Amino acid sequence: MKTIKTMTVAAVLSFNGVVAQAADLTIGVPSWPSAAATAYILKTVMEENLGLDVAMQSGSNAVIFEAMDRGSMDVHPEVWLPNQQNLYQKYVVERGTVLQNKHGVEAIQGACVTKETSEKYNIKSIYDLTDPDKSVLFDSDGDGIGNMWAGQPGAASTIIEKIRAKSYGYDQTMELDESDLPINWAALDASVKAHKPYVFACYTPHYVFSLYDLVFLTEPAHNDKTWNILQPTDDPDWLAKSNADSAWPVANFYVDYAKSLQTRHPEAASLLKNFRLNADIVSGLSYAMVVEKKSADVVAHEWVKSHSKLVESWLGQ
Repeated sequence: MKTIKTMTVAAVLSFNGVVAQAADLTIGVPSWPSAAATAYILKTVMEENLGLDVAMQSGSNAVIFEAMDRGSMDVHPEVWLPNQQNLYQKYVVERGTVLQNKHGVEAIQGACVTKETSEKYNIKSIYDLTDPDKSVLFDSDGDGIGNMWAGQPGAASTIIEKIRAKSYGYDQTMELDESDLPINWAALDASVKAHKPYVFACYTPHYVFSLYDLVFLTEPAHNDKTWNILQPTDDPDWLAKSNADSAWPVANFYVDYAKSLQTRHPEAASLLKNFRLNADIVSGLSYAMVVEKKSADVVAHEWVKSHSKLVESWLGQ
């Protein structure tokens, strides 16, 4: 596989990562905007409607799940399946210390380019990335090899994108770049303004589709029989033993929470069990944070105030 490039930047989301020791419960806050907004919506409703003192703690998927298992965190606001299947299997299925809300939001994942790039260069399929004459069009650093943003460093989905590159064969023609989200969006924006090709791992629902005219590259339909994913924590030889030579399965994301909340704060557990959003809401939340540059806390308070009937349904009112 070609060299994997990794970059990091300081967190750009405006939320508090300090845990208050006296809090009734703690909500984990992952690094992406929709998860942060959802976390703060839950905080707002729990404090304003249930009278609970809620602390916020930033953390990765693995850190939040481990903390829910230990009892030092209580909620993960946006768990993607099958992306976090290994964490779900360990803590929800096997250990039984974490529960999952059943009202998932459907998501589609793949690789995206602008419509302009697709039409101008006849790049329609994921297999076009294996064509050296087409892949070189995505060269962003002048080394003669195309670049593709695979995701954030350490994310489960980024690992799967590496497996997909190996399985389809474009690991031989493309460099897979890893960076924090702001770097990817800045690179996409610069490419669009310069009318240059850019390819990146993408998903819906996401506000970026309302900013740019994007298309998914076509792929063979998902094949459960050949789709086999191992994470580095599962096997040191994860890449060689994994295969993903078809489209992602349709994904869903959920709220997960510590089972102990059922006895410690049953009213919070009931809220989390009933919690429900949809794709349009999720896109709007991330748009408000990233494009309108509002903090997660401000977005949450504005949203809760304008969606009282939906909030009441979570509360069983």
